[in-house]
Amino acid sequence: MSPSADPAPAVALLDVTEPVLEQLLELALRDADADEVTPPLGTAAGWNTDRISWFREFHRAAAAGLDGPARQKSWAISCDGQLAGSIRLMRSEAGPALETGIWLGRSFRGRGVGREALRLVKSLAASAGAEVLVAETTAGNVGALALLKAAGAELVTGADSDTATVPVKGRIQLN
Repeated sequence: MSPSADPAPAVALLDVTEPVLEQLLELALRDADADEVTPPLGTAAGWNTDRISWFREFHRAAAAGLDGPARQKSWAISCDGQLAGSIRLMRSEAGPALETGIWLGRSFRGRGVGREALRLVKSLAASAGAEVLVAETTAGNVGALALLKAAGAELVTGADSDTATVPVKGRIQLN
């Protein structure tokens, strides 16, 4: 390793307990745009009470795991002992596939944290019997597209458009 190379971050996935949930919410409020973390909710832009309530309920529902009522599991991403974001797996209607989604606080992007978290969740998906891992982003999300490409995803772009909001689906073969 050259002296100028940054060491790889120590990344782990943590169960989202109530204390972890509150720390994760604090990170999201401080270091992420609401549109990157939640669906559009409420009348006020950005972080509002509807989005904060959704965030808490989403992670509480996902605590039951892939076989629970929400059919998904979320984890907090820890990087070198600090919470960095969240990643999830969700059962898909498309056979032996699981869907994933990730968000990272701005201060953790571009450091290899997402790549390592996705590697860990790919392993968990394969252990759960999935043959394929799918993800969806938009054409304008350069970071997510690079992450999916690095993970070996086959990318399929939605309808032709000149906007950055065109959906892009990624498909990662696990076997």
